[in-house]
Amino acid sequence: MSASPTDVVPAGARGRAAPKPFRGLWRAGPGVVLTIVLLVLWEAGLRLFDVPAFVLPTPTQIAGALVAKQPELAAAAWVTAREVLYGFVLSSVVGAALAICIARFERLGSAVYPLMVVFQNVPKIALAPIFVLWFGYDLMPKILLIVVMAFFPVALNMLVGLRSADPNLVALLKSVGATRSQILMRVQIPHSLPALMAGIKVAITLSVIGAIVGEFAGASAGLGYVIQFASTQMQMPLVFAALVEVSLLGVLFYYAVEWFEYRFITWGGEARH
Repeated sequence: MSASPTDVVPAGARGRAAPKPFRGLWRAGPGVVLTIVLLVLWEAGLRLFDVPAFVLPTPTQIAGALVAKQPELAAAAWVTAREVLYGFVLSSVVGAALAICIARFERLGSAVYPLMVVFQNVPKIALAPIFVLWFGYDLMPKILLIVVMAFFPVALNMLVGLRSADPNLVALLKSVGATRSQILMRVQIPHSLPALMAGIKVAITLSVIGAIVGEFAGASAGLGYVIQFASTQMQMPLVFAALVEVSLLGVLFYYAVEWFEYRFITWGGEARH
């Protein structure tokens, strides 16, 4: 009687396989240890040399500001999170739509793609005050700034995925009379989804940066506003506390995108193993 595959695997080896959700935590262990060491050295160095808090606060002073100002920081983080979410979704839609149009219509693509590259080289920080002048201090200028910062990696990565579809499969579909739109929908777009997710991961980090830059240019709320206001008051612990909130917000959005990819873009997740 032949043994099943599970019979030939040592029991110890099966026991060592960690559940997938905990593998990331295990891999993050060295980074956590290094972060703790750096924070301890930071604290000790500033205390040793008696560096004033308005120059560079200690980690404990930053933690104190995080606790003391948490209601204000939470309200500001909610404002920034809304800007990031709206801008990110819109930039993903715009980027994916441009990539599909460029791949489907060759003449349109030859005209649009160079303009995309030229526009990407425009310094986005210079656009922030222009958008504020045109659209005021509300949500719109922040969303538009996020879109112009984040749409390009989405479009570029999806375009690479669309153009790298299996040429043999494309030729087979053409031989049976499939139209270009059918090839696009049945072969190219499904093939491009892992590349699209790679671009979306870049876009979500740029969206956080774009929201903060937009708030620097003109805002009355948000983490960028808190950073700018606290810096003018020399409240450096609050500045760093707001920076911590920005970083946590970016990490939260990034891993939300990763979860979405792992949960729904199954072949993209299998490709990484």
